[in-house]
Formats: sequence, structure tokens, C-alpha cells
Amino acid sequence: MPFLPPSQYFPPAEFAEPDGLIGFGGELRPEWLLDAYSHGIFPWPLGDECSPIPWWSPDPRAIFEYDRFHVPTRLRGLCRNGRFEITFDQDFQGVMEGCATSCDRKGNTWITPEMIEAYTRLHRLGHAHSAEARLNGELVGGVYGVAVRGLFAAESMFYRVNDASKVALVRLIERLKECGYSLIDIQQITPNTARFGAVEIPRDEYLRRLASALKLRVRFS
Repeated sequence: MPFLPPSQYFPPAEFAEPDGLIGFGGELRPEWLLDAYSHGIFPWPLGDECSPIPWWSPDPRAIFEYDRFHVPTRLRGLCRNGRFEITFDQDFQGVMEGCATSCDRKGNTWITPEMIEAYTRLHRLGHAHSAEARLNGELVGGVYGVAVRGLFAAESMFYRVNDASKVALVRLIERLKECGYSLIDIQQITPNTARFGAVEIPRDEYLRRLASALKLRVRFS
């Protein structure tokens, strides 16, 4: 029995290929993106081309859980000492551009100019948010993601100064908990997120939790 009502644009997430691919095509307009995230699906361009758009719903799915989110002692001290100034939604596009260009990502990332434009539009509509880390007034790290009711889908993070993105992530998780978000999606585990205690759950379990999260009225305030 499906947990979610039918999508306007996509087949059910359960129909994905073994690698998580749902299909190609569609658009990056807000209505497509919000429908996708509300059904456990997200776009993930292959390389620097954004057309046709590939859409995914991997199994298993990686998430953060509040009671298993681990902040190492050294990082906890760094969060307390105030070295980085953390703000929210002050430079969303700057964070996305940082995620696309920091380190060796320039020209080697799925965060294409079309993705930046589309998600910045979502941000202006109140559906995407960022946490920024600044040092001496300069943007040196950050995290961004998409919010739909009680779901927050964290998309990417970057740093130009060591630990900047980690402090931004910790502050973001604290903010999400305070606001009442019940599901924090990170799509796939990386070595970095694994150190914070990320876990994988079956896609069916993810979709069940998503259905519950979408019943909540939560604001990133």
C-alpha cells in the first residue's frame, strides 16, 4: 500500500531502477521540484549537463537522526568559541556557488548553473534554505537544502577554511530540531556524514517517514 498520494509528474519511487534512477526529462521549475521532494525523488545531473534531467530515489536512503547525530568533542568546542559567525538565509546563492566551485569541484559537479538558478528560485519562494559560516565577514563555508513541511533535504556543503562547513552543519541541525523538522534527508552517506552518525534506512521506511513529515506544518523561522 503506497504511503504517498500519486505524483503529478513522476512514477512511484518504488519503480526506480536498482541504482535509484527514476527516469530522465522534466523541468527544474518549482512545481516539479516540490512534487519530486514530496515523493522521495530528487534531480541529480550527471556531469555539467542538465538536460535531460535525471531523477533519483535511491534504496537505501541516508538520513540524520537527532538522537544519533554525533558532534566530536573538538568540533563542539569550536562551535562554542565563536570563531565562525553562523547565519541563516543571508547568502543562499553564495552557498550554492561555493558548493559548486570550492576545492576541485569547478567544472566537476552536478550543481550546474541551471541547478543554482532553480534552487535560488525555490529559496526566494521560501522552500530552500542555507546556513552560512563567515570568518572576518567573508563567506568561508555553508550548507543548503530544500524544506517541504516537516522534511529537510540537505543537498550539499562546502568550505574554504577547515571546519567551517562542519560548524554550519551543526548549527543547521540545531535549528531544524528547534523548528520541528522530523525528517532530515541526506540522500547518500559520505565519509564526512558518516562521522556525524548518518544512517541508512530502506526506501520503504524513508517513504513512510516522509508521509508523516509532510503532515507537519513547520517553518524555517
